[in-house]
Amino acid sequence: MAVKLPAEWEPQDGVLLAWPHAATDWAPILHRVEPVFVRLVREISRRERVLLITEDASGLKKKLQTRSIDLERVTLAQQPLNDTWCRDFGPLTILTDSGPRLQNFIFNGWGGKFPAERDNAVTETLHRQGLLQGALDSRPLVLEGGSIESDGRGTLLTTSRCLLHPNRNPELSRIQIEDTLRRTLGAQRVLWLENGHLIGDDTDAHIDTLARLAPKDTIVHLACDDVTDEHYLPLARMAEELAAFRTASNTPYRLLPLPWPRSCFDEQGRRLPATYANFLIINKAVLVPTYGVPQDKAALKVIGEAFPHRQIIGINCSEIIRQGGSLHCLTMQLPQGVLP
Repeated sequence: MAVKLPAEWEPQDGVLLAWPHAATDWAPILHRVEPVFVRLVREISRRERVLLITEDASGLKKKLQTRSIDLERVTLAQQPLNDTWCRDFGPLTILTDSGPRLQNFIFNGWGGKFPAERDNAVTETLHRQGLLQGALDSRPLVLEGGSIESDGRGTLLTTSRCLLHPNRNPELSRIQIEDTLRRTLGAQRVLWLENGHLIGDDTDAHIDTLARLAPKDTIVHLACDDVTDEHYLPLARMAEELAAFRTASNTPYRLLPLPWPRSCFDEQGRRLPATYANFLIINKAVLVPTYGVPQDKAALKVIGEAFPHRQIIGINCSEIIRQGGSLHCLTMQLPQGVLP
């Protein structure tokens, strides 16, 4: 059976998103982050459907109606949640000769850092309710969607800092993890980054905060031009690794460096992992996190070079980054054939 994990830029039915509520870490700034979620729902629903998980479906329906959201394009699923990071507990969908199959990996709260039991049950519950179609394969591997990138042609990009961390699958070697990725996701080869991370990142260096695959053998990656910043050397070494990678046809990748956003800090003075690499690709558009800093404009331009036939839309994530993530972390694309 032919198996592939599609690239994010391939046709989508919709996007999975979870609405924040007062029992999540968003509680102190809920009134400030809800407008960002509204904007996200609006931009996605203009181009495809939104499968929106909430703990209060009737209340959220009224809220979205008052904000002129087309509810014909939004499916509300009432379900308990620990948090809202769908990228890491949502399904990874493979395409096969017989249709899509949902790969349901284990989500353990990024190595036991946070409660995750409710989030880990989301994919199975949505499938049981008939909101996701295709066969469901439950896999005994801890794996988050933000930790891998696919070009849709058998190449996966990841980081050893995350996938080989002992808080995920300590009993498995690199070779064993690669073998599992081949069997479950159709990977033909895996490119491992040994360098690169962001201070304040709870994910142990998810690839979607650092480097992203794009069409025509392109990699868009974070770069730091401030030699006094502690990220400078690790990201410079990461860039050297990316330059040494070769495509399946043994040619260098086209590398597009992203600007380094001005440092962001929370109220306690802790550094936040702001990055432009955490963009979301949807049908006909790319949604890009911005932070209200001068580098935003240059970041949008770089991503536009990688996706010249899509509309590039900046969404201010200055409040979202306070919980350590951004647009890609909040969402999981659902490829064509997944939504009924």
